[in-house]
Amino acid sequence: MSEACERMQISLLRKSGAPTGKAGFETRPYKFSGRQLATHLLVVLSSLLLFSPRAVAQELKKIRLGYPSLAFTQSHIWVAKEEGLYKKYGVDVDPVFLRGGQVATQALAAGDPPIVNVGTTIQANLAGYDLVLIATIENKFYQLVFVRPGMTTLEQLRGKKLGISGFGSITHYCALILLKHLNLEPNKDVTLVPGGPDAERLGAMVAGKIDASFFNLSTAPIARKMGFTDLLQIADLGVEVQGNGLATSRAYIKTSRDTVKSALKGYIEGIHFIYANKQPSQRVFAKYMRTNDPEVLETSYQNYVKTIPRKPTFTLKGIQFILDMLAPQMPQAKTARPEQFIDPTFLQELEKEGFFTEMAKRYPDR
Repeated sequence: MSEACERMQISLLRKSGAPTGKAGFETRPYKFSGRQLATHLLVVLSSLLLFSPRAVAQELKKIRLGYPSLAFTQSHIWVAKEEGLYKKYGVDVDPVFLRGGQVATQALAAGDPPIVNVGTTIQANLAGYDLVLIATIENKFYQLVFVRPGMTTLEQLRGKKLGISGFGSITHYCALILLKHLNLEPNKDVTLVPGGPDAERLGAMVAGKIDASFFNLSTAPIARKMGFTDLLQIADLGVEVQGNGLATSRAYIKTSRDTVKSALKGYIEGIHFIYANKQPSQRVFAKYMRTNDPEVLETSYQNYVKTIPRKPTFTLKGIQFILDMLAPQMPQAKTARPEQFIDPTFLQELEKEGFFTEMAKRYPDR
């Protein structure tokens, strides 16, 4: 055996606590065979790696991720949290309910939370806030128009009060689309009344403070049980829009790109998880939507798999439509290009890395 091997053996014995020599006599190291030496080396190296600072799991990056409604369109955010999907990618996400698109966009513009699932960043961007969409899940607005008893046609909205969650929100855009379709002018022929989330606008309709409003597909069963009638789904008007999506600021991307990408991975895996796991997903729906109504949960799940794409891509045509709607109030919208409101590089990287292929294998169609 070579001198180098003997020195290695002595070192191993010392690490194990075995004697290598005593006063008065000499103890020669035990002669390991090649296989024994390899085994001991493996044990020692494994121990060193186990207690190495590099081997200790890195502390998860804690971030807040905002969402504007209690609709199923936000549910992959909740599922990714409850199923530990964000943590797989190194981020510990705290979902934050922000009570409507306007509030959510304002919070994002202020930088807290640094990432929000919202579709109303275009107006803020035009106003000087450098916000950007990195993935989107809606190219239509699926909100339903509900009216109080006694109204049977949409034309009866003239002279009435139409509830929206807030100005600059998706329900606001829905109102603009609807009134344009009816050849009615907002705040002239129909008064737009900001009233907060769905539950609060339902209360306003019960109290007679508003005559009609828009409710998402998760709230629709509740609205019907309360005696209100839905007359139209905005998606049926055939308008392509840019709806909800994961948004952040370019400044945050510059300083925390890896964090944004990790959050996006969890976000996307949440979508795939819901497709493949109905009952666990519905349990999460119930927790965050604060309901155990089986009809609400079933409607929410079925509409989720019908409307939410597995690959959250953009619609430039939809962004252009929003710009055209904003142009009368914001002249800068006339010269803006849809491309300036998106950052497609994250989805491009995930595609190149085979992430969507991996998701398809992990969560196959049933």
